[in-house]
Formats: sequence, structure tokens, C-alpha cells
Amino acid sequence: MRRWLRDHSLTLTMLGLFAIFFIGQTITGMRSYNQDQIDHGETPVAYSSYLRSGHFVEATFENWESEFLQMGLYVALTAFLIQRGSAESKDPDAEEPVDEDPRPKSAQPDAPWPVRRRGAALAVYEHSLTVALLLLFAATFVIHAMGGARHYNEEQLAHGGEAISTIAFLQTARFWFESFQNWQSEFLSVGVLVVFSIFLRQRNSPESKPVAAPHSATGSS
Repeated sequence: MRRWLRDHSLTLTMLGLFAIFFIGQTITGMRSYNQDQIDHGETPVAYSSYLRSGHFVEATFENWESEFLQMGLYVALTAFLIQRGSAESKDPDAEEPVDEDPRPKSAQPDAPWPVRRRGAALAVYEHSLTVALLLLFAATFVIHAMGGARHYNEEQLAHGGEAISTIAFLQTARFWFESFQNWQSEFLSVGVLVVFSIFLRQRNSPESKPVAAPHSATGSS
């Protein structure tokens, strides 16, 4: 058990932090939502009702959307774009293992199933990480729009306005403001990491170059 925990400690810690912060979001989000309800003469909602509200869905999925967009594009862009000296970049002057054609290794018994299968399965598998992340982005983008439309309509009806469709909400400045404010921050943070990893180090982290590596060294090893 101890070995299993060690071998999966990074994932378990990330999921644990996610759970803590997610629960914190739901509790404080409900309190903020209910305060708005009280301020407008409306009835506060219970925790279970808040989790089904447009306010919660919109706030949650607009953030998840930006994360999956950032990671999907980052994985795709690092396949062919370079930043010399960065631990986050491939070395333009060296052969990289990630660039190897997997087809000659299709006979290896421990190779992933698509590699052994070859053909269309391998063609998809070669890009499956980017595809999976961008599919998650697409799904969260749609849910963000649906939740945002629901929350927008709640506000409109409370103030004597008219409800609109999800398609109409997609055409509002509010939806794109919510998206752009998250998207820009994600790419800023990644850009900062790419540049900082040229000059700064974190010993023992695979996201950093060795502490003694020259600034011009590219890649984490």
C-alpha cells in the first residue's frame, strides 16, 4: 500500500487539492449567490439546489474550459514550436525520444495496444493526448454556455427582462468576457513558466532543468 501511495502521490495530491478547493468554491459560491438573492428580495437556496444553479455551472465550467484549452494547445504547440533554454521546450539541436516513429516498436509486448495494432488506431493514438484535452475543452465550453445562459436568464427575469436561448447567449459580450478573462490568464501563466524555466530552477522537479545546467540548455534533462 505504501508503495502504491508513493507511485501515485502526485495524482492523489492534485485530486486532493482539487477536492478541497472545489468544496470551498461551492460553499462560498452558495453564500455569495444567496446574498444576491436576499439583496433582490428572493429566497435563498439550499446547497443541493445551488449545485444545479446556472451560477454554479457557469462559474465552474468557464474555469475548466480555460484549463483544457490551455493544456490542449500547449501540448500541440510544443510538438513543433521551440523556446531555446526552456525546460518546457524540445531541444532544436538534438534528437528527441518523443519524435521517434513508434511503428518499428510495434512488436514489443509491453507497447500500448494501438502501437501493436498500428494502422488507424495508431494514427489516432499518436495525437490522442491533444485530442482528449480539446474534446474536454469543447464539452466544458458547451456546458459553460448552457449554465451561463441559465444564470443570465435568472437575472433577466428577476429584473423584468426576457429570457434568451443558449445560442443567443453565445453572442453576448458577457459570455466572451467570461471566456477571454480566463483564457488570457492561462496562457500568461504558461508563458511565464516557459520563460522562467530558462533562468530559474527547482531541484528535484522534472519541470526544471538541473540546477547546474547552463541557461542555454534546452529541455529538462
